[in-house]
Amino acid sequence: MNNLEMEIIMKLGISAVLGLVIGIERELKRKPVGLKTSLVISIVSCLLTIVSIESAYTFPGKEDINITMDPLRLAAQIVSGIGFLGAGVILRRGNDSISGLTTAALIWGAAGIGIAVGAGFYIEAMAGVALLIISVEVVPFLMGVIGPKQLREKEVNLQLKVNNKENIADIISAIKELNISIRRVRIKDLEDGQHLIQLIVSVDNKKSITDVYYSVSKLKGIKSVEIESQ
Repeated sequence: MNNLEMEIIMKLGISAVLGLVIGIERELKRKPVGLKTSLVISIVSCLLTIVSIESAYTFPGKEDINITMDPLRLAAQIVSGIGFLGAGVILRRGNDSISGLTTAALIWGAAGIGIAVGAGFYIEAMAGVALLIISVEVVPFLMGVIGPKQLREKEVNLQLKVNNKENIADIISAIKELNISIRRVRIKDLEDGQHLIQLIVSVDNKKSITDVYYSVSKLKGIKSVEIESQ
């Protein structure tokens, strides 16, 4: 095994380790793209980058033909190709909220890390992974502790069923008195004569979903409560 082959194996190994770090972070949060997907993306991106670079110098053309090849031409297509995979993890829920953007961004990041390692930027790739983990784990935690009020709140979806439409205004006012900020209100008449109130509200991160449920369910005029955390 010559030096080039050893270097290629080392690059693939480094990209696997760095992809593993990103994959573990997603796996711990039970996201749709986890350990195996991040490993595949990082390793294959690294491999394609190596092939792209080596091919540019291994096949320069015949003696009477001058061919100039871009060493990163193949690697450049990885970035656009990963977009299709990232789009597959972005979901639109029934309440019009979007989820999966962070996972899609980390897929793109795993590909970028693989390209960086394949191109020989080992320190930069390691620093990139460290900053990625800090960005998705440490920074949100710090913002939840010392950040502005808006960053110390979480969104909760509430669906309330009431019998009398005359009680709707009083119920919304009572919810505001519970230190719950209402972001969006939707009212719908049901076929059985009841009325559905759909609310997107903001509560303090320290407040549990069960506390919100107990507080809202005690309000007068509410027949049933359905709650979902973002």
